[in-house]
Formats: sequence, structure tokens, C-alpha cells
Amino acid sequence: MTVAEQLRLEQAAYVAAVAGKLTDFLTTRQSVMSAISPDIDPLMGSISNLVTGGKRLRALMCYWGWRGAGGEAGADEVVTAGSALELFQAAALIHDDIIDRSDTRRGGPSVHRRFSELHGTQGWALDSERFGHAAAILTGDLCLSFSEEAFTEIGQSAAAGSRSRLIFNLMRAEVMAGQYLDILEEVAGPRRDRAGAVSRAQSIIRFKSAKYSTEHPLALGGALAGARDELLRGYSAFALPLGEAFQLRDDVLGVFGDPVTTGKPAGDDLREGKRTVLIAFALDLAGPAESAFIDAKLGSPGLGDADVDEIRRIIADCGALKATEVLIEDFGRAAFSALDLLPLDELPKTALRRLAEATVSRAA
Repeated sequence: MTVAEQLRLEQAAYVAAVAGKLTDFLTTRQSVMSAISPDIDPLMGSISNLVTGGKRLRALMCYWGWRGAGGEAGADEVVTAGSALELFQAAALIHDDIIDRSDTRRGGPSVHRRFSELHGTQGWALDSERFGHAAAILTGDLCLSFSEEAFTEIGQSAAAGSRSRLIFNLMRAEVMAGQYLDILEEVAGPRRDRAGAVSRAQSIIRFKSAKYSTEHPLALGGALAGARDELLRGYSAFALPLGEAFQLRDDVLGVFGDPVTTGKPAGDDLREGKRTVLIAFALDLAGPAESAFIDAKLGSPGLGDADVDEIRRIIADCGALKATEVLIEDFGRAAFSALDLLPLDELPKTALRRLAEATVSRAA
């Protein structure tokens, strides 16, 4: 069997195992929650919907971190860790969509929008949007609780004080810190030093997305398998720039992506007011009138197609898009160079290389 064939079979088996673990986990919790009240079923349905499918990037990074450190293929510990990461990702998505006022997720209504629609179809009292947000916050909190439960099920290697537990805890804290810095930049950005906007935006993506998308999952898998500090440092040197390239690509797609492939309306990031690296470059490189136009329109929920097209034109013409693409290339180059230095067997190294290639060049 070739390395490519082994990779395909092993990765498919792991993804299927994580899906099965999530189904079993949520089925047992469904019975507990339904015993409280059948009215809670929509919360459970929202969680099940979000953890079904998706790229499984975080789970796969965890798996190949495990395998690269000598972990056994398909072992229950890494399957359970993958399910915990997927539950944490679902919670982050639910809360992120509320924060960003995003009505869509993966081509369908976001969780808070689904609850608002439920309110409307049932003809309930009071405000449907407020109900949708409150119900979605609670759904995200429940998902966070489930993520902790799942991780604890790993056992002794994930116990308090273990390297894997420290990584898991740090990952969750950093995401919350990054989220706060993100919303702070949205409200304070126009009044802050524009010269530091790119640096602040890069710090936000590092802690809000890059570390928990690639660096921490890879290190988590390695730690569960007993990796030495030297290997974990090598994992970080590879995965952190990869995660930053991943988020920068996401930011480009949020403005220039095809809604058919991204599952979100064109220019959605502009309506949400995200002060990304792409936008920071545009505000710095564009002329005064064009920068003022972006500042005035950014974050407007009613931003029309003509304004979206104009902001896109400014971003492209002033060189902000090119500058962001250069950053993506630089981070990608750093990641691949670090990967070449990792002392891994051919199978995990090939797997990580393919994940990295897909991450940097993706269209959705």
C-alpha cells in the first residue's frame, strides 16, 4: 500500500470514528436533557447540526500530532480528543455568529437566527431577536460544557496538571481573549492609532483563531501521545504560521469569496464591521477620501452591493489585497519550512503537508 493510500484510509477511518463518538456522546446527553423537558430538544438539535460535517481541521491536526509523536492509529484517546475539539469549535461558532451579527452559517441560518425563526413560527410573546440571541448563547454554553465533559473522558492523560490539560485550558482562554480584542477593535478602531492597526489585527487573529485552529490541536495530540518538549516546539513552529495563513485566507474570502462556496453572503465581513488585517492594510494604504469611505461604511448591516463593490475596488487598487496575499505566502513558507525540519515518519509528515496545502489555498 502506498503512503497516499494509507493516508486516505487512516484519515477517513479517524474522521468516521470522531463522527461516531460525537453521535454516541450527544445521544446519551439527549436522553438526559429530554428528561428535563422536550422543549430543550432544539438546543440539542442545533449542536448536533453544527458538529455534523465540516472540515474537521482541528480534529485532524490533533490526530496527526498524536501519530507524529508515536500514538497508535485510531486509539480511543485521540478520537475522544477530536470530538472535544469539534464540540469546542461548535460553541465558538455559535457565539461568534452572535457577536458578528451573522445570519448564516454553512449556507443555512445561524443558530441564533434559527431560534428567532422558531419564535416567529410559534407566535411567542416579546422580541424574537432577543430570544434568538439568548437561546443561542445558552446553546453555546451547553456546547462548551459538553466539550469539557468529552475531554475529561480521555482519562489520566488529560487529568489536571497534565501537559494536554494545560494546552486544552490555554486554548479555550486564548480564544475568549482574542474574541474580546476583536470586538474591542471594532468599536475603538476608528479612534485608535491607525499605524498600529495591522499589528493589532494580526494579534487578534493569532489568539482568536490561529492558535486554536492549528497550533493547540497539533500540540494537544502530541502531548496526549507523550511527545517531548522539542517536538512540541517544532509543532508550534509549523502550526502557528499555518494558522495565521488560514485566518488571513478566511479574511480575504470574507470580502472576495464566492457565496456559493463560502456559505455566506458576499461582503458579509464588511457588514459585520470586522477590522481584519486586510481592512487595516486598506485604511493605511488608501487615500484619505477612500479610507474615510471605508470607515463610514464598515459595520453597516444595510451595506448595499454597490458599496461592497466599491470597498472591494479600494482594497484591490490600493494594494491591500496584494499585501495580505504576500503575508499569506510568507506565513505559508514559514510553515512548510518548519514542517521540513520536523523529525516525523513519512505518513504523518505527508498528512500535515496536505492539510497545510489545503488550508493555505482553500476557497471556502
